[in-house]
Amino acid sequence: MPSSAPSFADLLGAAQHSAVHLEMRDSYAVGDEVDAFAEFRRTGVVRDPFGAGWASWAAMVQPAVARGVVMRRARIVSEPVTDYIRYEHANTVGNIKAGEDVRWLPRHLASALTLPGNDFWLFDGKLVQFNLFTGDGGWASPPKQWSEDSTVTRLCASAFEQVWERAVPHEQYTV
Repeated sequence: MPSSAPSFADLLGAAQHSAVHLEMRDSYAVGDEVDAFAEFRRTGVVRDPFGAGWASWAAMVQPAVARGVVMRRARIVSEPVTDYIRYEHANTVGNIKAGEDVRWLPRHLASALTLPGNDFWLFDGKLVQFNLFTGDGGWASPPKQWSEDSTVTRLCASAFEQVWERAVPHEQYTV
């Protein structure tokens, strides 16, 4: 486990081969999305999927992808989807433009899978960062945990691959 809390930029910067992300919640309520999500709920339109927030994300992702890191993101979602998932789906164009590959798995197709209890990022199959949320979707305290334990990283890698092979590519998934 890292001796201090690494930043996501540091983790992605150190990745050599892969960075995979599994999201399993139907709603998030993180502070930097509040206004944009409220606007989406009012208008049904994403403010600017390539705006300032995505610019900083792309600035981390694009160099990693350029050096050969494969970035994949899978989302397990309940259907019918929540307003938040509609918002997230509309914003995914930014993830793809930055260089990620994104897939969606309807929750009813995940019933037979062994999944960890929290969303995570797995870097090179060796280091997992769990993202921890409160019941209402905000960041928990602490918001993240890390593990290099091979049992934990293998569980996350296996879970991700099982989700990925069943999931629908973003361009084919409609909300």
